[in-house]
Amino acid sequence: MADLLALTLGTHRDAAEIAKARGVRAARLGLVLAEIKSNYADPSFSEGQLAAKLGLSPRYIRDLLHDTGATFSERVLELRLQKARAMLADRAHDGLKIGDLAYACGFNEVPYFNRCFRRRFGASPTQFRGNGEN
Repeated sequence: MADLLALTLGTHRDAAEIAKARGVRAARLGLVLAEIKSNYADPSFSEGQLAAKLGLSPRYIRDLLHDTGATFSERVLELRLQKARAMLADRAHDGLKIGDLAYACGFNEVPYFNRCFRRRFGASPTQFRGNGEN
């Protein structure tokens, strides 16, 4: 907001250039985050694929995400785990095997999914489903 205000009120040339660059950076970060949110459940989704789609380098994407405090992999993993948790909490998915649920959330390996889920939520997916926490 400060950058937009500075551009509106007028600034020195250098300050205006910095404000414009930050605006572009913020817009690109918004695109990156939106693409991650749209594609995280695809097991083949990768940082390289994202970079190619947006016409950015993987290094630039890492740099943008660094400013948010979470890497590409951390963001994708968290979104997948949150989707899995929501599916486990939804009675409509009670008939779905844990492995099928993991694959639907973008995981390629059930043991990895189980480890990540337990680490994040303190219970295995089966325990979470059976605990009535849903």
